[in-house]
Amino acid sequence: MPIRSDRMKLYPGGGTHSKEWKAFRASLIERAGNACEGTPQHPDCRAANGQPHPVTGSKVVLTIAHMDHDESHADPERCRALCQRCHLKWDAKHHAANARITRRRKAPQIDMEDYIDAQRP
Repeated sequence: MPIRSDRMKLYPGGGTHSKEWKAFRASLIERAGNACEGTPQHPDCRAANGQPHPVTGSKVVLTIAHMDHDESHADPERCRALCQRCHLKWDAKHHAANARITRRRKAPQIDMEDYIDAQRP
């Protein structure tokens, strides 16, 4: 999933194309041995970068995941190199929440969630 332009400035060097971010990314991929580091959902995933994924068959492109969903840091202890499958599953709830917010902005009528929240004391 692409990074929104308003979030890009949070990355080291001001974006994913900066020298700082590229160096950070390279160090994490080197740490990972050029393979997925896995997540709690798939702890043993070691899909190799550039190779067909052992489960999905798609070409693996390692991405860097902020495991705490906070793009404002470049802390190697809180980031991992992940394959697309692991990264998308790890971020699924985060993506769903963002999609919900986007849909609500586009259609501002009250929905059931708003109604229930309004009824709470």
